[in-house]
Amino acid sequence: MLHPVKKTITLADGRTITLETGKLAKQADGAVELRMGNTMILATVVSAKEAGEGVDFMPLQVEYKEKFSSFGRFPGGFLKREGRASDYEILTSRLVDRVLRPLFPDNYHADTFVNITLYSTDGVDIPDALAGLAASAAIAVSDIPFNGPISEVRVARIDGKFVINPTFEQLEKADMELMVGATYDNIMMVEGEMNEVSEAELLAALKAAHEAIKEQCVAQVELAKELGIEKREYCHEVNDEELRKDIHDKCYDKAYKIAQAGCADKHWRQDQFDAICKEYIESLPEEERDEKTPLIKRYYHDVEKEAVRRCILDEGTRLDGRKTTEIRPIWCEVDYIPGPHGSAVFTRGETQSLSTVTLGTKLDEKIVDDVINQGRERFLLHYNFPPFSTGEAKAQRGVGRREIGHGNLAHRALKRMFPDDFPYVCRIVSDILESNGSSSMATVCAGTLALLDAGVKMKKPVSGIAMGLITDTASSKYAVLSDILGDEDHLGDMDFKVTGTRDGITATQMDIKCDGLSYEILERALLQARDGRLHILNIIENTIPAPREDYKPHVPRIVTMLIPKELIGAVIGPGGKVIQGIQEASGATVSIDEIEDGGYIEVAASNKASIDKALDMINAIVELPEEGKVYTGKVRSILEFGAFVEFMPNRDGLLHISEISWNRLDDMAASGIKEGDTVEVKLIEIDKKTGKYRLSMRALQPKPEGYVERERAPRGDRPRRDGDRPRGERGPRRDFNRNDRGERAPRRDNHNDNNSAE
Repeated sequence: MLHPVKKTITLADGRTITLETGKLAKQADGAVELRMGNTMILATVVSAKEAGEGVDFMPLQVEYKEKFSSFGRFPGGFLKREGRASDYEILTSRLVDRVLRPLFPDNYHADTFVNITLYSTDGVDIPDALAGLAASAAIAVSDIPFNGPISEVRVARIDGKFVINPTFEQLEKADMELMVGATYDNIMMVEGEMNEVSEAELLAALKAAHEAIKEQCVAQVELAKELGIEKREYCHEVNDEELRKDIHDKCYDKAYKIAQAGCADKHWRQDQFDAICKEYIESLPEEERDEKTPLIKRYYHDVEKEAVRRCILDEGTRLDGRKTTEIRPIWCEVDYIPGPHGSAVFTRGETQSLSTVTLGTKLDEKIVDDVINQGRERFLLHYNFPPFSTGEAKAQRGVGRREIGHGNLAHRALKRMFPDDFPYVCRIVSDILESNGSSSMATVCAGTLALLDAGVKMKKPVSGIAMGLITDTASSKYAVLSDILGDEDHLGDMDFKVTGTRDGITATQMDIKCDGLSYEILERALLQARDGRLHILNIIENTIPAPREDYKPHVPRIVTMLIPKELIGAVIGPGGKVIQGIQEASGATVSIDEIEDGGYIEVAASNKASIDKALDMINAIVELPEEGKVYTGKVRSILEFGAFVEFMPNRDGLLHISEISWNRLDDMAASGIKEGDTVEVKLIEIDKKTGKYRLSMRALQPKPEGYVERERAPRGDRPRRDGDRPRGERGPRRDFNRNDRGERAPRRDNHNDNNSAE
C-alpha cells in the first residue's frame, strides 16, 4: 500500500509548490516529486554505505536532466533520444552542487549521487529555480547525513518590486535576476546578472530571496519529521589525535613563517609548504611512514590552513605580501594578435587571459535547441582553461563543467553592455595562459579590452574582481580580501566575484563555505569590491580610452535594410534561386529574416564593391517600376513585333519595334538588336488593367527635326468587325442540349497491334 506524504508551499503571489514522497523511486535512499503548476520534477539521491578506500573528500555528483517529452518535443539528431548534457543542464547542476556540497559533514566520504529530472513543463514556470529545492527535499527524506535543508529561488526585480521564481514572461521585464541558495540561517550561493544596480539594491534582493527560502526549508523539516527520518551512522575516518597534535606542534610555526614571508611566487610557496610536510614524514621511523602518510597529509593541510588564516587575521599579511585591499600588479595590451578582429592580453599577478573577438554574419549565430529554450544567440563567450596554465603536465580533454560555468559568468557580465542592434554576431574566446585566482574576472577584463579593440561600441566598459573572506567565529574577527589568490580561495570562507561598470554591478557570483555570514560583512565586501573594480577600470581606460574608430580592414562589412513583407518572397525566389544568384554574382553573403516590421536583410562582404553590387540587385527587386524612369535591361527574346527586355530583376517589358527608333523598321533584323544585348530603355507605360510594361528606346533619342508622326485612324472610323455586329443581326441562338447528342460511335482503338492482348 502507498502512504505518500505531501507538503505544500505557497508563494507570495498565490502560486503553490507541492513536495510529495512515497510514490515514485522508492528504492532510492530518498526521492521527492515536486510540482508547480504543470511543472513536475523528480529528485532522487543515493549514497553508498561505505566510503571508498583512500577517499578523504566528498565524492558528490549532481545531475540535472530535462526530458524532451516533458515539453511534448522530440530530441534532434539521428538517434532521437537525449544525449550529453546541454550547457543549460550543466549550469543548473552546478547551481545545485555549489549549495549542497559544503553542507555534507566534513568526515562523510561516501559516493553520493543526486539526480534531478524534469518530467513535465508548459513553458510558464522556470524549472531550474526548483531544482535545488527538489534535491534538498530528497536528501531530507533520506537517511544521508546533511547539515541542511537548503533551497534555491530566483529573485527578479520587475517594475521596482522583487518577484520570487518569476515566469518566463515576467523575467523578460526584469532589470535584475539572481539565483540564491541558502539554509534557514545563511546564504550559501548567489549567481546572477543585472542592469548596473547599486550594492544596496543587490543586498535588498538577497534579503527578499532569503525570506522565501526560509519557508521552503521549514516545509522540508516538517516533511522529514512526519516521516520520522533518522540519519545513518557512519565512520569514514580513523583519526589519531596524538599524531594530529604532534604535527600541529612541530609544523605550525614553520608554516606560519612561510605565510608571513609574503612571496608572490605561488610555486615557491607551495614547494616550501610541501618541504615542511616531507620533513615531518622523514622524521618518523621508516616502518611507520607508509601507514601514517595519508593521515599526516590531511592533518598538515589543516595546520597550513590555520597558519595562513591566522597570519591574515592577526597581522593583515597575505600570502603574497599584499594588504587586504590591495590589487595585484596589472599590465594589459590590445591589438596583440593581427589575425583576429580584436584581441587583448590582461595580466593580473599570476593570472593571465589572452582574449580574441571575431565578428561574423547572421549565418554564424548559435542555434539553441534545448527542451524549453529555443532561439539564436548573437553574442557568444567561450572560456578555455588548459592544464599548462597552472603548470600541470596532463592532456586537455574537451570542455569541462568548470569552463562552462566560468564562461557563463563572464558572458553575463558583458552581455548587458553589448550594444543594442549590433549588426554582427560576436564571439569572444578567452584562453587562460596563467592562473592563480580569479581567471573568470580576468576574462571579463580581457573581453572588454578585446571588444574595444575590435571597434565594438560598448555601452560602457566592464571590469571584474574576486573577493575573499577569512573569519574567526571565536573572536568574531574577519578580513575581507580583494583580488584573491587561488590559495586564498581554497583556504578561505568565501569566493565573491563582482563585475560592473562605473555606475553599477552587472553580474555576480558568490560561494560561501562558512556557517554564518552577516549582511554587514557582505556589504563591506561589496563596497571594497567597488573600489577594486574602479581601480581596474582606470587601467583599462588608460590602455584603450574608447572603441576603435573603424573596424580593422579584414573585418567583414555588414549593411542592413528593411523591406516590406510582401517582397520577401521576391528576394528569396523559388527554392532560394534569386538570393543564391545575388550571392554568386556579388560575392557577398545575404541573409533575410521575417520580423514584425517586415523583412530584415543583412548583406556582408569583405569589400565595399561586393556589398554595393548586392544592394543594387536587392534594391532592383524590391523597387517598384516607375513610369518615366530610365533602366538598363537585357534582351531576353526577339519576336517579329519587338523584343522582351528584362529591365528589372524578374520584370520583363515589351520593347515594340515602333519604339526602337524614330525611323521606320521593316523587321527586327534591321534594328540590330540581338538576344542577350544590354539596352537602355525608358518605361513609358504600365497598363493599369494587366500590369504589363511598355518600354521605349526612341524616347531616349532626340526627335528628328521635322518629324511627323504617322496619323492613325480614329477608333470610331474603323470598320466594324464581325464580332461587333448589332445584336439584332445575329441569328437565333441554337438550343443545344448535351443530352441530345445521340449515340456515339465506338471508340477508335489507336493502340499498336503489338500492344494488343492477342
